[in-house]
Amino acid sequence: MGIGIGWRPEIAEAVEALPGIDWVEAVAENVCAGHLPDSLVRLRARGVTVIPHGVSLGLGGAARPDAKRLADLAERAGALGSPLITEHIAFVRAGGPLTASPTLEAGHLLPVPRTKDALRVLCENVRIAQDSLPVPLAVENIAALINWPDEEMTEGQFLAELVERTGVRLLIDVANLHTNHVNRGEDPATALDQLPVEAIAYVHVAGGVERDGVWHDTHAHPVSAPVLDVLAELRSRVSPPGVLLERDDNFPPTAELAAELDTIRATLAGPGPERTSTTLSGRAVEPSEASRTASPTDPARERLALAQTALLSALVAGTPAPEGFDSRRLGVQSRALAGKRAEVVAKVAPDIPRILGAGYRAAFLAYAKSGPMRGGYRRDALDFAEHLLISDRPEDAVARRELTQWWRDRSGARPPRRATRIVRAARSVLAGR
Repeated sequence: MGIGIGWRPEIAEAVEALPGIDWVEAVAENVCAGHLPDSLVRLRARGVTVIPHGVSLGLGGAARPDAKRLADLAERAGALGSPLITEHIAFVRAGGPLTASPTLEAGHLLPVPRTKDALRVLCENVRIAQDSLPVPLAVENIAALINWPDEEMTEGQFLAELVERTGVRLLIDVANLHTNHVNRGEDPATALDQLPVEAIAYVHVAGGVERDGVWHDTHAHPVSAPVLDVLAELRSRVSPPGVLLERDDNFPPTAELAAELDTIRATLAGPGPERTSTTLSGRAVEPSEASRTASPTDPARERLALAQTALLSALVAGTPAPEGFDSRRLGVQSRALAGKRAEVVAKVAPDIPRILGAGYRAAFLAYAKSGPMRGGYRRDALDFAEHLLISDRPEDAVARRELTQWWRDRSGARPPRRATRIVRAARSVLAGR
């Protein structure tokens, strides 16, 4: 595949102008199969491969993958002529029928516990996805701020077992390996030694920043030397089929992106594999191990659902931290999730921060402490506006009228009255019991 870069609308022109780009990756949920961005159409016409990269499937969640989301991924791959689809080893929502509680959305990729239960569920979910997609699937290791208690495997062992059971390919993010080294004390070299490097489809490289001993995988900073060191470690074990630079925010000038790509090329030109790697067994996976269809009351799914719901509720709804978790780290993660929600809502609904002015972020963070996401970010924007209006805010009458009109234009005739809000809150409490 060669050298690639994450395609984003904000840098579409820069991506087209960069020399030596062999392929790009586009966030699948941001691409409409029937109306492809002109930039991607031009890149494809030049022979540049486009890979759809999913972020909302939640393969590591307790529930089975949503058929509609899988169909959307398949449609995007077809429209882009892609040879591969990628997603994440993560959960992004919890609750729902398995726990008889409201569904909570994280708006972020959260780590899966490295346990036998979680692995069993993940393998079945991967199999379901593989059977539903028209091209091979590769799954990505994620960065994390928190550790699950009582884990039974290392990251390398977990990934190796996943590959062995399902035959899925791997998208290895070396920046995420570095993040987990700083935040969770996990050695990247050990993970690389344990995982089947021959299963790697391609590699991600991205920047981040360290604050107060915590590494934040921001994708908004230059790639750091430690991340490049992990890439060199990987290169000493295997020649990766492709390496891609990710950048999602704070986009630099085209020349800086080109320089980062040159640094990645130089790192890959270093010493190659020092030893012969073992070959994947390629053995058939027995249905009893990975691909059998579990019953609707599968105990492993139920146990995982309860655990993930308790964690996500603590992160986004202010409930107590589950036993065994580091409460300080949960606080860091909770604030990070709320901050990301505020930033994304400001992008998808720019009228709201314009109307609220300098008070937008503080108001949203206060709302997020007890107002978890019920759907996507557009739904979140509507819920936030409703929350403000029910509370007779903003205080400025002109701004309040403007926000009311914005809300009416997008969700209905008028915001619900206070009594309706109280009834909704009571129903939510009763459902949570």
